Amino acid sequence: SDPTPDQMEGPYFKPDSPPRTSLVTSSTPGVPLTVSGYVFGRACKPLTGVLLDFWQADTGGAYDMTGFAFRGHQFTGADGSFTLRTIVPGLYPGRTRHIHVKAQAPGRPVLTTQLYFPGEPRNTTDALFDPALLMNVRSAGPGREGTFDFVLDVA
Repeated sequence: SDPTPDQMEGPYFKPDSPPRTSLVTSSTPGVPLTVSGYVFGRACKPLTGVLLDFWQADTGGAYDMTGFAFRGHQFTGADGSFTLRTIVPGLYPGRTRHIHVKAQAPGRPVLTTQLYFPGEPRNTTDALFDPALLMNVRSAGPGREGTFDFVLDVA
């Protein structure tokens, strides 16, 4: 399948995020969200050890620029899988809901992109929105579960 499209990094990226698969605790405000999926190469082969660095706004639409709230990185497992525990990001002016991510296979260039939520009213007005980057999202108890598979331009 086609490689995952790239998107602009935006003004809120910070390097050196902590290694963690959960960006929340039990007391974090917001709608719980689990995002999971796989990272594949062009030949549909799962890619192990891919760096995934996620960052997003809090439930109020703010990014933490002093610390590392709602920022973290992880590596795909032997089967190419990843799981991120977070919350549904809040809205801020000019954008629809989204989660930022950088994906980098070992020794390869970084893919910088964003993941989007289906059915968001602002998807139609956000100039950056790309339907190829829509997660599949379903309700799960009090929260939501999203899935997305990345395809990197790796043989």
